[in-house]
Amino acid sequence: MSEMQPLLSVRDLHAWYGEGHALHGVNLDIHQGETVTLLGRNGVGKTTTLRSIMGIIRKRTGTINFHGKDMMRVPLHRTAHAGIGFVPEERGIFATLSVDENLNLPPIVAKGGMSIAEIYDLFPNLKERRNSPGTKLSGGEQQMLAIARILRTGVKLLLLDEPTEGLAPVIVQRIGEVLVTLKQRGMTILLVEQNFRFASKVADRFYVVDHGRIIDNFHVKELPDRMTMLNEALGV
Repeated sequence: MSEMQPLLSVRDLHAWYGEGHALHGVNLDIHQGETVTLLGRNGVGKTTTLRSIMGIIRKRTGTINFHGKDMMRVPLHRTAHAGIGFVPEERGIFATLSVDENLNLPPIVAKGGMSIAEIYDLFPNLKERRNSPGTKLSGGEQQMLAIARILRTGVKLLLLDEPTEGLAPVIVQRIGEVLVTLKQRGMTILLVEQNFRFASKVADRFYVVDHGRIIDNFHVKELPDRMTMLNEALGV
């Protein structure tokens, strides 16, 4: 895989919030079918990296190449059509609509989007709650629905921001199983995750972020040799 062109290649990415310089030259590559996790303390630039790749942050420089396309030139409303989907930490579901209605809303941007039946096979909890409005769902069910909506569209790269934040262990385990299943189906995933134990079970590779820069990257098999550095970098 390392000899193949990356599906996503980010080079010298800088990003700003107003006058605040948040990213300082981020470089990363993700290959087709990989699950990659960004690790780091709160506020070091992990979410900003996702938002910059998605195009939500427009004050940015550098290069973002996805599937051979220069994403720096793509307007935000066309990013999904290019094949990138984003599940923010706040989830972004339509709270007053039912699960079924939420799942029928997303536009199909490419072939390969999952059918409603496939979604319900993947998320049995959602099938049981298919007529319930978003306001009646638990936090875990809302997270499942947010992921499921993106899977309907046919995107090739899934960006997940803190998918297990605040969720019960049984739901965290289920989301982990879903991510493994998606990887087996060929989905490429980039996630920000504070739950290191969870990340170690689903990710192929890791990038460590600190002060808006990538300070290390390694394969999951190298984890034992990186634990001292990670404990220091992550404060765990």
